[in-house]
Amino acid sequence: MESQKQSGPEPPIKVSTINCIDLSNPDIGESVALLKQACLDCGFFYVVNHGISQEFMDEVFAQSKKFFYLPLNEKLKVLRNEKHRGYTPMFDEFLDPDNQVHVGDYKEGYYIGVDVPENDPESEKPFNGPNVWPADGVLPGWRQTMEKFHHEALEVGKAVSRIIALALDLEVDFFDKPEVLGKPIATLRLLHYEDQFSDPAKGIYGAGAHSDFGFITLLATDDVMGLQICKDKDAKPQIWEYVTPIKGAFIVNLGDMLERWSNCPPCTEFWGMVKTDILLHTLWNLTMTVWLNVCLLAKQKKVLPSFPKSGAQHI
Repeated sequence: MESQKQSGPEPPIKVSTINCIDLSNPDIGESVALLKQACLDCGFFYVVNHGISQEFMDEVFAQSKKFFYLPLNEKLKVLRNEKHRGYTPMFDEFLDPDNQVHVGDYKEGYYIGVDVPENDPESEKPFNGPNVWPADGVLPGWRQTMEKFHHEALEVGKAVSRIIALALDLEVDFFDKPEVLGKPIATLRLLHYEDQFSDPAKGIYGAGAHSDFGFITLLATDDVMGLQICKDKDAKPQIWEYVTPIKGAFIVNLGDMLERWSNCPPCTEFWGMVKTDILLHTLWNLTMTVWLNVCLLAKQKKVLPSFPKSGAQHI
C-alpha cells in the first residue's frame, strides 16, 4: 500500500502592524507623530473614533449588500457611465494587467461621486456629473443612505488631511483651502468580492496589485482579512502582509498625489510618506472605499510650500 504524502502545516499568515490614530484624541501632537511614523513605515494607518456611528456603518454595509444581491439584469440598468458613476460588473477592472493575463478583478462595484446636476457648467469637467441610482422602488432609501455616508466619510477625510498638513509643516487648514479640497473629487466605491481565493500563479486576484493615485483613500471593511500591502515593491521576492480589519475603523492610505506635491525630494525625512511605494491586492467579501482627490486646479504640477520648488509653482 502506497503511503500518502503528508502535507506540512500551513505557513503562518504574515500580518502587518500599522499605527492607529484616534481622531477624538485632544493631543494633536501625538496624532501627528503617529501619522509620520506610519507613513515612514508603509503609508497605511487606522483611523478610529472618526464620528461615524457603528450603527450607521452597519446600515451602510447592509444596504450595500442589498444592491449586490440584486439580479444582474437589475444591476446592469445602472451600468457605470463616462462620468464614473454606477455599477461595474465582475472582471470589469484590471488593476495589474501585467499579471492578470486571463481575467480581471474578482469584484463588482458601484461608484458614487459628488453630485453635480447636468445643467451645471461644472458637470462638463472630468469626474463631475450627476450620480445614477437604482430605482427607489427597487431599493427604498438606498440613495439617501449612500448620500449621507458619502458626506460623512468626506468629513473624515478632511479631518485626516489636517493631521497630514501638520505632519508636512503646513498650516492645519492648508488642505481646507477652496482651491484644494473646496470642491474635491471624492468617490465612494462599494465593492463586493467574489468568494474566490487569489491564485497568483493563475493571475487571479480579488484586486490586482496597485497603488492609489489620488490624495488619500479611506477603506471600511467587513471582518474578512483580505487586504495585503507590500512595503517595498522593489524587493525580490516581494513580501506581502495582511492588514487586520478593525470593526468600525477606516484603513487609510496615502496616494501618489502627495509624491507629486512634494516634488519628490531625494533627501527628506518624509520620503517614505510622500513616495508611497505601496502595492495591494485584496480578497474582501465586502468593502467601502472613499477615494479623495483634490480640485482639478490643484492637480496641476505644483508642490507644497514646505518643499523645494525645483522649477514648479507652489500650491
